[in-house]
Amino acid sequence: MRGNENEPDPRFVLANERTFLTWISTALALSAGGIAMAVVPEGVFVPWVRTLLAVVLVLLSALAAGSAYPRWRHIDRALREDRALPPPALAPMFGYGVAGVALLALLLILVPRVLA
Repeated sequence: MRGNENEPDPRFVLANERTFLTWISTALALSAGGIAMAVVPEGVFVPWVRTLLAVVLVLLSALAAGSAYPRWRHIDRALREDRALPPPALAPMFGYGVAGVALLALLLILVPRVLA
């Protein structure tokens, strides 16, 4: 600990750690979704859209994994220095990104069935 740091309540430290682990598991799930989308058979989705979905999912995965530790570190430091917690800057990007992927996938599932 540094001179200006306090030992925070262990519940908050452990909650921060659980949040870090949740971001890592989210990153793994996004990677799995991207890989699964990349190996979908040719006739299921239009190839360029399938590739786009796979790339977006894997990029979101990299962003989640890459931002998990810095976010944990910033929150831990704020807890120890008794400062306000930093805002969740990437939350809107993940929310809109996953919603966009879900809507595009929904369209790709429904449109061929409606047109058939």
